[in-house]
Amino acid sequence: MKMPHVIPDPIRNPGERDRIPASAGMTMKLILIAVILALTLAVYAASTNYGFIHLDDYDYVLDNPNVTNGITYASARWAFTTFYACNWHPLTWLSHMLDCEIFGLDARGHHMTNLLLHLASTLILFLLLHRATGSLFRSALVSAIFGVHPLHVESVAWISERKDVLSAFFWMCATWSYICYAQRPATSRYIPVLLFFAMGLMAKQMLVTLPFVFLLLDYWPLKRFSIAPASQRKLSSPGSNSLRFLLWEKAPLFALSAAASAVVYIAQHTGGATASFDAIPFITRLQNAVISYLIYILKTAWPINLAVFYPYPETISFWTTAGSVAVLLAITAAVLFKGRKFPYLPAGWLWYVGTLIPVIGLVQIGAQANADRYTYLPMIGLLILTVWGASDLATRLKLGRILTLSAAGAVLAVLTIAGYNQASYWRDSITLFTRTIAVTQNNWMAHNSLGSALKDAGRLEESFESYRKSIRIRPYFVEAHNNLGVALNAAGRRQEAADSFRTALSLKADYAEAHDNLGVVLAQQGMLSEALQHLTRALELRPLNAKAHNNMGNLLSMMGKRDDAISHYSEALRINPGHKGARKNLERLMQNSGGPSGSPFRRSGKGGG
Repeated sequence: MKMPHVIPDPIRNPGERDRIPASAGMTMKLILIAVILALTLAVYAASTNYGFIHLDDYDYVLDNPNVTNGITYASARWAFTTFYACNWHPLTWLSHMLDCEIFGLDARGHHMTNLLLHLASTLILFLLLHRATGSLFRSALVSAIFGVHPLHVESVAWISERKDVLSAFFWMCATWSYICYAQRPATSRYIPVLLFFAMGLMAKQMLVTLPFVFLLLDYWPLKRFSIAPASQRKLSSPGSNSLRFLLWEKAPLFALSAAASAVVYIAQHTGGATASFDAIPFITRLQNAVISYLIYILKTAWPINLAVFYPYPETISFWTTAGSVAVLLAITAAVLFKGRKFPYLPAGWLWYVGTLIPVIGLVQIGAQANADRYTYLPMIGLLILTVWGASDLATRLKLGRILTLSAAGAVLAVLTIAGYNQASYWRDSITLFTRTIAVTQNNWMAHNSLGSALKDAGRLEESFESYRKSIRIRPYFVEAHNNLGVALNAAGRRQEAADSFRTALSLKADYAEAHDNLGVVLAQQGMLSEALQHLTRALELRPLNAKAHNNMGNLLSMMGKRDDAISHYSEALRINPGHKGARKNLERLMQNSGGPSGSPFRRSGKGGG
């Protein structure tokens, strides 16, 4: 690869750096690092004592034997070949497996990993911004806000969002490597950029926009190309290159982005996570996407009433959409108009707009209208244009360093307190989903998750009501019908449980979990032949479901088919060696050489599992 000539290091640009004596620079940098880390820890330290959440954490970790069994050859191969949970992110899976290897299912260790990754990303963000711009205090303020902002709580305090903090860590490493390469180009400096970018894509494919961000950094603050008139370009940007060269330079990165985009679409489409055009028409998605851009800006500036899930609106006003388009166009025009004099404005704004594209909802993934976690990296663009712009405005108004720093400190203090308060809602599922229901409307997902949390807490009557509220809001939500059946069965209300499972299957005939649960209830009622049909269907749909194999073993044991039961218990243990129920049932059956000995479902007291 032919490299461009060396460009001046922006750190040495006296027009942009903070004027701090060199002898005091390192001391001040260390003080700022300590402050940034201390504020971030103040927000999240308590989260290391939180538990798992009844939304994705069970699918990702607790009920996923590929993860809970730790790192093995089989689990590592699974991580790189599976589209489980409608995603392809092998490094994220490996990180979860490593946590299970080290901490087991102690949620504190899993939370600690998330926090350490967030701290590392916050620190690297400060270092790379300082290296690229030479501005110590502005870089510190951007990274400090990034560290404590309430919108980022979801990414850090939610174990299932490991993909956010892990991919962001690789994003920061790749960006640091790119800045080093851009300042002193060499093939040896380009290779780490590729490696970190590839690892980031294997943690979460939202990083596909990183090459675009590198182009923005080329414009500002690296000044590798200029939009100034040709007569001024040579003097103003002695190290500039042609835009064509900079695009060609990033061809390997764009190729990785294209491949990752194809893989993630296949994963989401295969798993049914992408909403069809009939379910959510494209015009509705487009309207929601436009409005979401403004919602994220407002939440960045005023982060209140945050929730883990925002239901998709039933209708979207044309005038709301039109107003949002007008505001976005006005902001874009303003930053472009001022961009030649203040290049950080278009750089920051386009960073925000561009990095949100993969998750803005044009291709709808999941049922949410928007999500706080989607701002984790895009917010950096908003922070850059705001902090640099506010600093320049303060200089122009001659506010003085003391007043400016005091204002920045006040903003940080408010955001730190708000971040701490937001993190406190994540201490357990009941608190989190009760809060979510309080600040949103018609939140069928939150009612369902609250029901699961209440059921696990033994508050069965309350869980019934939560599930039924979810069903009233969204009658075709099959998971709520299934979960209501599980709770009813736990209360011994077998017929009502069976009715709930049948309703779920009437809405989704290939719902494996409902077939499995209905089979268990029918077996408990003595309807063994019909139970066998449903458990057989459950295993046809999900042949690697250890729970269903254990339940089938229980049924076959009741029917006196000892050898067949042993085969299913053994298969359950092959899939999940840590399945205690299957191991106990197998040992019982091996010790009992006689005929049927009663229902293992009844002995378990849990209706299967």
